Amino acid sequence: MSVPEIRIEPMNARPVRADGRYVLYWMIAARRTTFNFGLERAAEIARELSRPLLVFEALRCDYRWASDRIHAAILRGMEENKARCAKAGVGYFPYVEPERGAGRGLLEALARDACAVVTDDYPCFFLPAMVAAAARKLPVKLEAVDSNGLLPLRAAEQAFPTAYAFRRFLQKELPLHLPCMPAADPLKGLSGAEAPADVAKRWAPATPPDPSGLPIDHAVAPVTLPAPRNVLARFIGEKLARYGARNEPEEDVTSGLSPYLHFGHVSAHEVFLAIAGREKWREPAPHSQGRREGWWGMSPEAEAFLDQLVTWRELGFNMCALRDDYDAFESLPDWALRTLGKHERDPREHAYTLEEFAAARTHDPLWNAAQTQLVREGRIHNYLRMLWGKKILEWAATPREALATMVELNNRYALDGRDPNSYSGILWCLGRYDRPWGPERPVFGTVRYMSSENTARKHRVKEYLRRYGGACPTASS
Repeated sequence: MSVPEIRIEPMNARPVRADGRYVLYWMIAARRTTFNFGLERAAEIARELSRPLLVFEALRCDYRWASDRIHAAILRGMEENKARCAKAGVGYFPYVEPERGAGRGLLEALARDACAVVTDDYPCFFLPAMVAAAARKLPVKLEAVDSNGLLPLRAAEQAFPTAYAFRRFLQKELPLHLPCMPAADPLKGLSGAEAPADVAKRWAPATPPDPSGLPIDHAVAPVTLPAPRNVLARFIGEKLARYGARNEPEEDVTSGLSPYLHFGHVSAHEVFLAIAGREKWREPAPHSQGRREGWWGMSPEAEAFLDQLVTWRELGFNMCALRDDYDAFESLPDWALRTLGKHERDPREHAYTLEEFAAARTHDPLWNAAQTQLVREGRIHNYLRMLWGKKILEWAATPREALATMVELNNRYALDGRDPNSYSGILWCLGRYDRPWGPERPVFGTVRYMSSENTARKHRVKEYLRRYGGACPTASS
């Protein structure tokens, strides 16, 4: 089956050059060689033209929040992609920018010999602007292909205000797209091309083992990440049956897949197929009431996980794809803007600076532990991440400053930061996808309130506090 047309977006009006040397796949978001519609589309064109394929994966050093942590995660994936392309006999050109601006002109140089260029359609961070700029410069056709989730981004014409509204839409629309799965091995049967010698000489291909010598933030240390498919297999085999306890900070039952989904090392399609196989699933029930359970026809634990993987994750992609202001304070619903504005000048019992937040120097031991886990491990337990954001709203000077603080801390330290799903979680703390909650409170107004005291009463946190209650690894923002 060819890549669905709804997932392909022509980015310029340039022609395909049938006499080019190769088809170029510019890997920027779906950084994997399996279950990847973008790579599959490039392979499709290569077969049509009887041309080899060249995969180009680059890592620049001037993106915001560039650090050892983010670089190391991407570099690990690059090594795996290099090995997989070598095994398939497909050309792979990895480039790691040694200094700011060193990679300027490389994509255009590779495109000079290309029949066409295919890249990833990713609606967040700096990637849309980068692809749009490339489309204006490249001498050949550039297509961006959506491999983000089960629902194609262009299947929805509106940004949905709530998970319930989006879930109802999914339950009507998604069955039309589920049969169109990306190929598990899109490289099968292809030949490979090498980069032109002059290009490889000027921009030496490289995947250094560590980022320590690069001009990036070395204060944010790398985090050891197991192989993504080992994480997926462990979740399916050991954790999924206990997923109902996912809100307990002391239970290790969450999937751990969010960094791999963010960096594109694992596809949502592959995760879904693994769940469906475990559940011996056939097709969803024909209804669209927006219920969280009962539609997939799977176990309660599997349905709960799919609501996170599909509904909540793809709701964030829906917002980023259809609203340029997805990360702006003004993108909050009107009711949230009104109530936060009304209480903006309320006195704060406690107030902290960005530096104090970053170093986990607040009066609240549970919040400090969550921030310490973020700095140390690049993640916060799912339930405590909501509390983390709510307390920043309560202790920041203004709601806008709270948003800026959450974005800065999350995007700097979290492995799954800089992602549509991250912005959903951050802005949910300020009212996105939610409704007014009474009683009206200082600072929060009618935005949903959470407290560390209630959290500690509802959930076991003693072991969590013991594990993360020491000094935070950083003393600066």
